[in-house]
Amino acid sequence: MLIKIIIEVIIGAIVGSIAGKIMDNQRVGFWKNAALGVVGGFVGGLIGNLIGIGGGALGFFLSVAGACLVIWICRKLKK
Repeated sequence: MLIKIIIEVIIGAIVGSIAGKIMDNQRVGFWKNAALGVVGGFVGGLIGNLIGIGGGALGFFLSVAGACLVIWICRKLKK
């Protein structure tokens, strides 16, 4: 159980880093992008489950898309 959580956080950090590069969000730093990646991975997983797809590479891309969505929402809320 603990290993799964650690793996999810590591994958979320990778996803956040990728989404930060896509959304040009590098000025906020690695840790904020990592946190947004974890949240985005959760959002992407929820969206994938709702439409009946996910897992593997497709799940990873959904996580990146979810992280991009979370970054976009955070930008809109700051303004």
